[in-house]
Amino acid sequence: MAGQHAVVNSNDVLETPVLDVEAYSLLQSISEEGGYAYVSMSTRAAGGDIRAAEAAREVAWEQLHSGPWHSVLPVWRDAYSMACLHVAKFHYANGEFTEALRVLDMGLIMGGMVLRKDLESAVEKTTERANALLRVPEESVNGSANAKLVTNQNAINLIETLPKNSLSSKLVGKRSSLSLEGFMRDYFLPGSPVLLSDSMSHWPARTKWNDLNYLKKVAGFRTVPVEVGKNYLCNEWKQEMLTFSEFLERIQSNSCDVPTYLAQHPLFDQIQELRNDIVTPDYCFAGGTEMKSINAWFGPAGTVTPLHHDPHHNILAQVVGKKYVRLYPASFSEELYPHTESMLKNSSQVDLDNMDTNEFPKIQDLEFLDCILEEGEMLYIPPKWWHYVRSLTTSLSVSFWWSTS
Repeated sequence: MAGQHAVVNSNDVLETPVLDVEAYSLLQSISEEGGYAYVSMSTRAAGGDIRAAEAAREVAWEQLHSGPWHSVLPVWRDAYSMACLHVAKFHYANGEFTEALRVLDMGLIMGGMVLRKDLESAVEKTTERANALLRVPEESVNGSANAKLVTNQNAINLIETLPKNSLSSKLVGKRSSLSLEGFMRDYFLPGSPVLLSDSMSHWPARTKWNDLNYLKKVAGFRTVPVEVGKNYLCNEWKQEMLTFSEFLERIQSNSCDVPTYLAQHPLFDQIQELRNDIVTPDYCFAGGTEMKSINAWFGPAGTVTPLHHDPHHNILAQVVGKKYVRLYPASFSEELYPHTESMLKNSSQVDLDNMDTNEFPKIQDLEFLDCILEEGEMLYIPPKWWHYVRSLTTSLSVSFWWSTS
């Protein structure tokens, strides 16, 4: 942490008003679930014991990993948030702002909802101190030619690596400035994909997100979960926690052998500055909307999401770079050989990049739609439509999932 220390006024501490009110009832609930050791450590942590705070966080972490995520008791997620706040307070008081941010982000990513406001306000305050300490100049966010995330949009070489017969069948239709009524009538109700252009030029992200200085300023210190490996169906696939700056360095290294992908992460719940740069498309209000999730898909050229389907309506918005997308109708499910395990039943056993037609003969002559999703375009993918996605350049995309009420 060399260079990260500053003289901090004894009164300049992270305030946790929600924790102050909720601590007693939370500890009581944790006791009722047998968490006596945690309660003892947390009580000592509140009294100023950093070792007890770290130990409490470790106890809660073990509970979060004691079984399938859906079976974790919500109170243990709140216990983890509480411990993260205690630990972050110590780092903040010592001027260790980047370490405090790392702990707070883990609380946001893995913790519960009860203490979320405390975590978010602590992140805002700590980010300001971290930026001030490193004196990030305001002019650095205005962008310059040598600070662009994507400087070359030529993807011809990567197009040659696309699955067999790509862009030779039926292309997804494209509509410019399509009205909500036209979208519902022609695509939403019939359940047909469509490319939508001229619908996101007003997004601040369209200019800001290709600026490395801007991304590092608003999110560089923040910790995010990333996927490392070809894709989630491969044995060597794993997950890591990186700062956003470390992630940006990885995707700029131009190594496609072991890509690093920030995939299907609710980044915009975690980092409000990036959420302010995007706008939920009007199309997502078709059918009496219940928004399910808004997720980030950030990665280098060559990143692949294998053939799969999702249960919700989906608009995939391409903010920076370009992608290839192939789509098969939901009616072709049997011919696409879904995995039989319950966790993977929405994914195909067919690897489109290395298609084995002897093992999977039914897919050979199936008709499909495909397209190049260009920067500034959105693709509507109806529920249950199978889709394969490959980044042709460094790519920053946002998916909007919604269901009809």
